[in-house]
Amino acid sequence: MSDINFNLEEFNLQLDTHFIGTNIYFLDHVESTNSYLMSRNEDFENGTVVIAETQTKGRGRLDRTWLSDPKVNLTFSIALTKKDLFTSPAMINFAASLAVANALQNLFQLPVELKWPNDVLVKGKKISGILMESISAGSEITRMVVGFGINVNQSNFPGKYLILPTSVKNEYRGPISRERILSEVLNLFEQYLGFLKFDKKMLLQSWKEKCRMIGEKVKIESGDTQRFGVFVDVDVDGFLLFREGAQTSKITFGDVSLRGQ
Repeated sequence: MSDINFNLEEFNLQLDTHFIGTNIYFLDHVESTNSYLMSRNEDFENGTVVIAETQTKGRGRLDRTWLSDPKVNLTFSIALTKKDLFTSPAMINFAASLAVANALQNLFQLPVELKWPNDVLVKGKKISGILMESISAGSEITRMVVGFGINVNQSNFPGKYLILPTSVKNEYRGPISRERILSEVLNLFEQYLGFLKFDKKMLLQSWKEKCRMIGEKVKIESGDTQRFGVFVDVDVDGFLLFREGAQTSKITFGDVSLRGQ
């Protein structure tokens, strides 16, 4: 199951969605799956998925490099084109990270937690990240692309990282089916996108239950700026509510860590 070609037939047998992943591109090499869906002028169907074995310019948030060994992990992106999904872009981020977290918990009973706005951690180590980008015409979003990186069967992570990485294999102590994880993530992601329209509060509450930073003293870094205060809550649009002294403000981007880390 590790270091072998992705089995699309095995994946399809476990996929149970109405639109996410029903149209799929499997690429051996690409600069990045997000860039593939962002830069092409094709009218991609809503829910189109692009998977790549190797990304030569994989990216994370804040244009950071995302490194992933070929044929052992999952790097893929999903195109969303239905305008009724774009009312709460930050909540799509939450739906994506929650889908990964619950997939890993359901399949492997891993003790997952979520880090605002888009990281999935196991025992304080990063196992997955989400990158969301959009294309607009004037002030109107016409396409949103949600990129996923999930460390599955990679054992070693050379280099320096802001958050130490881990993989499903390292935490579960055995080789893992990438096909099984991908189908479960897509199944859950479609379900959670439905919550955005019909039960947004449930989605937000489910995300908050997996975020252990809420109520804690944190540091927020943005560029060369550092701020210290309390992570009070997350609002209905997915933004961080941050208390600094007697003042509470809304944070829309930045790196958050517990004080002392």
